[in-house]
Amino acid sequence: MELKGKKVVFLGDSITEGCGISSDAFLYWRQFGELTGAQVYANGIGGSRITPQRFPNPEEPRVERYFASRVDELPVDADIVVVFGGTNDFGTGDAALGTIADRTNDTFYGACHLLVRKLYEKYPNATIVLMTPLHRLSEDEALYNELGVRRVGPLSVYVNALREIAEFYGLPVVDLFANCKIQPRVDALREMYMPDGLHPNDAGSALVAECLQKVLELL
Repeated sequence: MELKGKKVVFLGDSITEGCGISSDAFLYWRQFGELTGAQVYANGIGGSRITPQRFPNPEEPRVERYFASRVDELPVDADIVVVFGGTNDFGTGDAALGTIADRTNDTFYGACHLLVRKLYEKYPNATIVLMTPLHRLSEDEALYNELGVRRVGPLSVYVNALREIAEFYGLPVVDLFANCKIQPRVDALREMYMPDGLHPNDAGSALVAECLQKVLELL
């Protein structure tokens, strides 16, 4: 796919919002725009999830704005829509994982289905792309998450769910979990790309942009 001039919309969490980088110039989606000549727009909210919380925190209304609830705020026209989330569903989510058969917001699978369908209602001619979460330092802590809620499993179960959703709809996947060398459990790589073990820094964001570019250019 020729990306120059394409309008690319990003929907995400703190990584899309810019946590971990030194300045907005190093946002992964802004770097993607510089690399490709695409027009870029992003809607990122730190801490937000694909799935609504069963027990929302009234003191953090912005964080509770799950992905599908923000689709109406996105630009009316887009050639490509990139969804980059899931790590907070693992890290702080309280919803069940569910199964591929779910079609409600009560589970991660169901919320993914509803999100993709809402995007297609708004952008019937666009290419919808899913990006899996990056590795994170706490990805195998499978008992309780950061809110003390019992987890359904390690981060990889959310990654696999996103892969299944993409396969169901025939969507392209940018599999950062499998194909991006940001692995914070390797000391040298954490120092270079993800010092806090969760958010890529300037160099890490550049890698994310490059991974996205490689996949989209092959479409």
